[in-house]
Amino acid sequence: MADADGLGTRADLVERGDLPLLGQDVSRTYRLGIMGGTFDPIHYGHLVTAEQAFDDLDLDVVVFMPAGRPAFKQGRNVTSGEDRNAMTLLATSDNPHFVATRFEVDRAGVTYTADTLELLREIYPDNVELFFITGADAIAEIVTWREAGRIARLAHLVGATRPGYDLDRADDLISGSPYDFDVTYLEVPALAISSSYLRERVSGGQSLRYLTPDSVTGYIHKHHLYGVVPTRYVSVLEEGESS
Repeated sequence: MADADGLGTRADLVERGDLPLLGQDVSRTYRLGIMGGTFDPIHYGHLVTAEQAFDDLDLDVVVFMPAGRPAFKQGRNVTSGEDRNAMTLLATSDNPHFVATRFEVDRAGVTYTADTLELLREIYPDNVELFFITGADAIAEIVTWREAGRIARLAHLVGATRPGYDLDRADDLISGSPYDFDVTYLEVPALAISSSYLRERVSGGQSLRYLTPDSVTGYIHKHHLYGVVPTRYVSVLEEGESS
């Protein structure tokens, strides 16, 4: 079955390693976690959230899906999809139940969550349930997103919160909306980390150790992202010759 955006058949997507193959056993239900985000850059807050969702919600796999051209980021400086996808691949490569996909990065035009979920629903059979994982702040705003009713129909929502986070606003907005959202909240201590904080640290010449995997830090420095100050490494002999 071909999808509407020319991404190819379900078999093509699986063969390329973009999406996990689920739904083969019609006698059971599969639970697919979708970790959406800009991932600019990805950090341990994202990874811990996905791992906790995997455990708490008994997911079969969590797919990390870097946003292509997210509607809410229009007019803002966002790192290229290639770089964000590469960092996501590096960060998730050692976890057997994490998969990184180019599903949104390769799509043309502005990407909307409702469209993404609809495409995934076309790709996967009915015995695969979709769990869209995002921050509790986004959950509070999701009633205003494009075709919010379609989002409510297509996926369970998982909202990650920081310890002490006040859920009243999110609960009020969700319960007051005309849509039947199914929301689960997870308290994740590591959510005190943010991508903007990491970008600020890089531009200020500060370390990212223990905030994101070292492989991601290496990629940032190698590709000079976020205003990093390039370092020219010289040999001991070169150093001695210049003195």
